[in-house]
Amino acid sequence: MRRTLSNPATLVILAGVCAALHVGKLPPAIPVLRDALGVTWLQAGFLLSLVQLAGMTLGLLVGLGADGAGLRRSMLTGLCMLAVASTIGGWARDASELMVLRAVEGLGFLLVTLPAPSLIRRLVAPSRLSTSLGFWGAYMPLGTALALLSGPAVMAVIGWQGWWWLLAALSALMALWVWRRVPADAPAAVHAVFGPAADAEQSRHDSWLHRLRQTLVSPGPWLVALTFAVYSGQWLAVIGFLPSLYEQAGFGLASVGSLTALAAAVNIVGNVTAGRLLRRGWPAQRLLVIGFCAMGVGALLAFGLPPGLVALRYAGVLLFSMVGGMIPGTLFSLAVRLAPGPQTVSTTVGWMQQWSSVGQFAGPPLVAWVAGWIGGWQWTWVVTVSCSVLGLLLAMRIRDFVAREEARTANG
Repeated sequence: MRRTLSNPATLVILAGVCAALHVGKLPPAIPVLRDALGVTWLQAGFLLSLVQLAGMTLGLLVGLGADGAGLRRSMLTGLCMLAVASTIGGWARDASELMVLRAVEGLGFLLVTLPAPSLIRRLVAPSRLSTSLGFWGAYMPLGTALALLSGPAVMAVIGWQGWWWLLAALSALMALWVWRRVPADAPAAVHAVFGPAADAEQSRHDSWLHRLRQTLVSPGPWLVALTFAVYSGQWLAVIGFLPSLYEQAGFGLASVGSLTALAAAVNIVGNVTAGRLLRRGWPAQRLLVIGFCAMGVGALLAFGLPPGLVALRYAGVLLFSMVGGMIPGTLFSLAVRLAPGPQTVSTTVGWMQQWSSVGQFAGPPLVAWVAGWIGGWQWTWVVTVSCSVLGLLLAMRIRDFVAREEARTANG
């Protein structure tokens, strides 16, 4: 066990989990923040989504920077930024201050997560890459589940400020661990081996403008990015408001935390399963179709059934999250595969994260607006099913694109 935890690739995944804790720390705190700071439902929706502001506006640029400045360096910077922002956040006096700091945390989250697939690709053998990326795809649900499960208990003892400060300390310790155990970014050695001509060619090839152009003119990064957007927006909206929904239904805080944590945690099963099935040769587009169909059916069960059918509705939430979890695990693998070249993997992941953040920024406020307009959560399924239909259409496009690429490779 100790040997596994000290494995550099495992530490990269744990760093992602640590960053995801900061995304997941808010949902269980919403009822407390409503009492302590007078946060409204609309403000709560933006607090859930503002952590994605940096990803929505800067994902591609941060990915370019991570590819050029160093993957490990980017991750260390992000962990330190999360530690500082969460520390200051514990002293926030109103919702507006908390919103600004959530946006800063979003940038830290981005700096941690964007370089991770490239780091994993560098640290593991090719035969283990799909499986490792499947585990990486679980960083978000694992971090969210841990936050949802432990948050209420921690806040009952040390309050929401203590919860913020505890995660700040954890991020600082994680930064120290990564600094000590993950290998430093290797300096470019092209000039030393091949001379000035090759050095100039490598410089042109690796320039940020070249990598940006490569990424944006290729259909692959666009397809995985838009697909991640329609997945992540609905997942965060459902899981993010689940604690408030169950609290309104009369569940105790402990039950709310456990039910929501389980709903987030089962997403890990889908991610890990996707990695294993991809390694066995399952087509990526088949896993995407299964995932989006399950999310559509699960959301219909969770929100379209009468309120009295509590167990069946919760089973719908579990179906929505667990089988839908195959989508991110598959997309991270596709991002590595469909990037225009090895030097654009982080840039492609950055573009995917940027659109994922657009989905996560828009999803919670949209669901909150629909719930406020209707006067309840019963029409949430319309939003989520619409996202799933868009996801299915994109999965078909990915299937056609992969088939064309495979045919082109076979022919020449």
